[in-house]
Amino acid sequence: MHEDTDRESGAGTTGALPGKRLRADARRSTDALLTAAAEVFATSGVDAPVRQITARAGVGAGTLYRHFPQRSDLIAAVFRNEVDACADAAEPLAAQHEPAEALAGWLQRFAVFIGTKRGLGAALHSGDRAYDSLPDYFQQRFVPVLGALLDTAARAGEIRADIGPDDLLRATGNLAMPAHEDGEGHTRRMVALLVDGLRYGAPPQGD
Repeated sequence: MHEDTDRESGAGTTGALPGKRLRADARRSTDALLTAAAEVFATSGVDAPVRQITARAGVGAGTLYRHFPQRSDLIAAVFRNEVDACADAAEPLAAQHEPAEALAGWLQRFAVFIGTKRGLGAALHSGDRAYDSLPDYFQQRFVPVLGALLDTAARAGEIRADIGPDDLLRATGNLAMPAHEDGEGHTRRMVALLVDGLRYGAPPQGD
């Protein structure tokens, strides 16, 4: 633990830019913790023991608590990080696929995001102030992304134009948590069916 403290404080380092080294080390530690925590939360829930997270990240408990003093701090940071990754996936999908295919691909990605947030719903409704801003963050990141995908597909005549992002986010989120043995496969099929429904009522090609 003292070695972590010395490294992150810059003690004993040489070179022209120790501040940059400190920031890079801290960033790597934070990234490793967020990645590890997301993986552990997905399999064991948000109440998983800290030692599972630190072992997977390859850091000590002291490093975790320096970055995230409370468990709620870590959960909130993981959620924001995962929201960003999901939202950012829309741009490459839009660049690589036709509009309706990009929309379908992103909705499947969003469904996976919802389905792997085991225990997060209970945390968000726990009354902890650390989570107060998360619902708004969710909306701020996802509504514009999905709205742009919908608009592009509608302008291309590939889907109907009367569906808003809020309703579609809610519908996909509901499909992502089925009480079904084949949970992930069932969700994929239901989201594909939902996208097929968006195609119904699209203007005929060439109009």
